[in-house]
Amino acid sequence: MNGEVEVVEPHPEEACPIGPVVEIVFSRWTTPILWTLHACGRQRFGELERQIMSVTPKVLTDTLRKLERDGLVVRTTHPGVPARVEYEISELGQSLAGVFEVLANWSGDNLEKVRQARLHYEEREPARLRR
Repeated sequence: MNGEVEVVEPHPEEACPIGPVVEIVFSRWTTPILWTLHACGRQRFGELERQIMSVTPKVLTDTLRKLERDGLVVRTTHPGVPARVEYEISELGQSLAGVFEVLANWSGDNLEKVRQARLHYEEREPARLRR
């Protein structure tokens, strides 16, 4: 060695240890699905679809499958014609309740401040926003 110190870049997960959690839990549709299942309990697909009005059936299906794969949602099929399928938040998913509570409180306390900051920014930087 010539006396130089080798700088090793940390793996992204090591640089921000919550990155993988944010990717799993806070995607566009995951959060409203988990919130709904936590708040309302077991839901059939159609009930979830009505509660989360702007989600498409395909996206809801794909997201529910990912949540089931990750252990955050439990899917139960009841025999019959047609079969009845219900989704509920798992124990692992329930363990996020505290996180959601903190975020809901932060939202109530701060979203108006964010809105005001955006207005202030837009008033200060109008020309740059039009480009």
